[in-house]
Amino acid sequence: MAGALASGENAPRRKSAHLMCGNRFWGVVGAAASAYFVYLAYAHLRDADFLWSHIGWSQLMYLVWTALALGLLSETRCWRERIFFGLVLLNTATGLVFSVWDSPLNYAHEARDASLIMWSLAIIASLMTLAKPEANPQATSQEKSADGLRN
Repeated sequence: MAGALASGENAPRRKSAHLMCGNRFWGVVGAAASAYFVYLAYAHLRDADFLWSHIGWSQLMYLVWTALALGLLSETRCWRERIFFGLVLLNTATGLVFSVWDSPLNYAHEARDASLIMWSLAIIASLMTLAKPEANPQATSQEKSADGLRN
């Protein structure tokens, strides 16, 4: 028993503040997925297909993705990831609203334009997560306050 306590196996694990930052795989996957959605949004605009599908499965899919994006947004404390997951949440919530609402064509067209822009920004936000995260933002703020550089 003393060996297990001494080795630190039962010590509580500290939760990471970063889900994507510094991990190239998730940053690239997020950018690739966002690029695919940019292409889909562009194809809808190119083909003048502005309306969302009102099928129950589409609505359920948007609901699940919106809940997932909201959950991921609530789990991260990194500003780069919050921007990315915030854009994903806005896009999926827009899809959910327009798949439920039989909207006028001009609103749907504007929403498709906004979706294209938001997915494009999500590519940039995802690529921003490729940079290494800050070591410890709380420690740096404590160091600044110790140096007399208070905000």
